[in-house]
Amino acid sequence: MTDSWLPSLLTQTPEQGYALAVKLSRTAVKLTQPSAEVRERVRADYAEDFSALIAISQVVATNFQTVSAANGYWRG
Repeated sequence: MTDSWLPSLLTQTPEQGYALAVKLSRTAVKLTQPSAEVRERVRADYAEDFSALIAISQVVATNFQTVSAANGYWRG
């Protein structure tokens, strides 16, 4: 196996797939804004912004679609 943070999109269960989708989304934010201090400071700006929270949910849903497809929708 590789030392990559994302060695595979394959997961055993949909729950693991969803957790991976969340990890993909969080990693995208960290790569976009590498400063933990800045991320922490602006968190309060969107924590109660329902539009921002809905947008975050949409990103996770898109990533979950990708993981689901990679897993053959958990190979029935």
